[in-house]
Amino acid sequence: MKFLIVLACIAAASAAPLDADQAALVRNAWDSVKHSEVDILAAVFAAHPDIQARFPKFAGKDLASIKGSADFALHATRIVSFITEVLTLAGNPSTAPAVKTLVNQLGHEHKNRGIPKSQFNEFREAVTDYLSHHASWGDNVAAAWNQALDNVYEIIFANLDGHPVA
Repeated sequence: MKFLIVLACIAAASAAPLDADQAALVRNAWDSVKHSEVDILAAVFAAHPDIQARFPKFAGKDLASIKGSADFALHATRIVSFITEVLTLAGNPSTAPAVKTLVNQLGHEHKNRGIPKSQFNEFREAVTDYLSHHASWGDNVAAAWNQALDNVYEIIFANLDGHPVA
């Protein structure tokens, strides 16, 4: 029990919610790419084929052949829509519980699928790389994105470890 209390204190201390200005930076960058769902997912799969292999409909298939499929577009839209929903809620303390609920659910679902932290980190790297090349990007935007992702990944990783964030 003592360990869980210490863990909760560390998690609370390390969580630094985005302020309104940081959230605006993150949303502005995302808004400039969010309509490129297929290209974003293709960039993730191209950079990390091990992630593509986790999707039964896409495993073992040539990226070029699946990129134009309805299944690919649908899944890309689901991913981008989730990120958009979380970012819409970011930067407002009154919506923080909703963000936690959404991200806890995502973490729980991916734990059940056996997705390791390493693949979440690969996803993060690929999306950040995509953003840095396709959105207005500077040190301030990069810092805000890193903070946003740190916050989300803290919740996801807690779920992967079997400790959802309250």
